[in-house]
Amino acid sequence: MTWAELSERWPLLEQACGDTLYMVGWSTLIAVVGGLPLGVLLVLTDRGGLLQNVVANKAIGQVVNVARSMPFIILMVALMGFTRSITGTTIGREAAIVPLAVGAIPFFARLVETAVREVDGGLVEAVQSMGGNTWTIVRKVLVPESLPSLIAGTTTTIVALIGYSAMAGTVGAGGLGDIAIRYGYQRFETDLMWITVGILAVVISLIQFAGDLAARSLHRRGGRSGPAPKLRLLKAEEPATADVGKVA
Repeated sequence: MTWAELSERWPLLEQACGDTLYMVGWSTLIAVVGGLPLGVLLVLTDRGGLLQNVVANKAIGQVVNVARSMPFIILMVALMGFTRSITGTTIGREAAIVPLAVGAIPFFARLVETAVREVDGGLVEAVQSMGGNTWTIVRKVLVPESLPSLIAGTTTTIVALIGYSAMAGTVGAGGLGDIAIRYGYQRFETDLMWITVGILAVVISLIQFAGDLAARSLHRRGGRSGPAPKLRLLKAEEPATADVGKVA
């Protein structure tokens, strides 16, 4: 491909790159909002959890497993009716967000579950002994303590969604995958296909670098972990303790 041909295709590549980032960005946001509470709930309802409920845990886990096991291309076709009811169409970047988000929520939920299970149980017990309820433990211990792992999991989800978005291009979702299929495969413009592959590689590398950097930074600083949750609860208990001492 000559520079003149590349300059002609460049606006198309810019639009496709923007469409990919748009789809992945919104899908990631929905996946985090939906997957975070789902993953935490899987931990809380497990045996020995704060909200132990084996039946609910098995039911939620089974739904997550079934959703994760379905290949994305099949999920995308299966959700066409649902997608049309929400967006009014089954093609375009807005329509692609629906199956992308639905496929990413259970994926991210399992990553959240793994991250939250790594939290030191002793810290949870300490906060419980100081009167912290389940919501307090989730908000001030489980999520802050697992934040570096959650950042890493979010990065992994974004990278996976970029791959899913390329598959979504096969059914008219737009983005870099659509360019690779329409021009690289159907029109045999191999050079353009390799350019899209290069752009995807650069985008994924930058996202992975940023995610790893953020996770390492939080890990070095301990995120919002350490004694902070306990200190806040202890301070809340100090007046009551002081009153008891005076009465004694």
